[in-house]
Amino acid sequence: MVAVHLREEEFKGRFVLSRSVKHVCKLCRRENMKLFLKGERCYTDKCSFERRPYPPGQHGQSRVKFSEFALQLREKQKVKRVYGVFEDQFRRYFREASKSKGVTGESLLLKLERRLDNTIYLLGYASSRNEARHLVKHSHFLVNGKKVNLPSFELKKGDVIEVHEKSRQMNKILAGIESTKRREIPKWLEPMHTEFKAVIKDLPARDDVTFPVEEHMIVEYYSR
Repeated sequence: MVAVHLREEEFKGRFVLSRSVKHVCKLCRRENMKLFLKGERCYTDKCSFERRPYPPGQHGQSRVKFSEFALQLREKQKVKRVYGVFEDQFRRYFREASKSKGVTGESLLLKLERRLDNTIYLLGYASSRNEARHLVKHSHFLVNGKKVNLPSFELKKGDVIEVHEKSRQMNKILAGIESTKRREIPKWLEPMHTEFKAVIKDLPARDDVTFPVEEHMIVEYYSR
């Protein structure tokens, strides 16, 4: 059994861009879970994680004992990659969460859940969060009647998201809506796909974060 002590610097060379889509399947294998970074491909037999459910590299199938720090780092990296944010952004979210009321780790996750790009993905207007970011950046969506091209825009209860009228027949958006048949839309969102709009009827709760994550380990990582 090999003991592994990871340093954050080790990841800056290979995975410096958290938004890179060139080798995203390796990210799923590294985190030992599907991150759904390639949209429809993740639901097919072509999914690399399904074919090789072990970390990449020549020692990927070896038995590995991770240090406590390595486990904390892996948990942070996993959440960063799910939501597609850079380290500086993630640290800013953590600082804001630590100053807010409630449990820091939970507040961190819920702030990430309320990002516009994440919400667009959850509503089904994009097949992946990465695709949602691109659509938002190109002003394909309105929030409360105004164009918003900032993926990190934080939504509030009562906000109305609408697909721009000129974008409603885009293949990506129509395909994204079709993909919701494979996944459930969270109860805090009220989609009206026939009208290409949705309402934030409530703020997300911890139970709405469905992928496995131990957020207390992220808090421990930044509290060193």
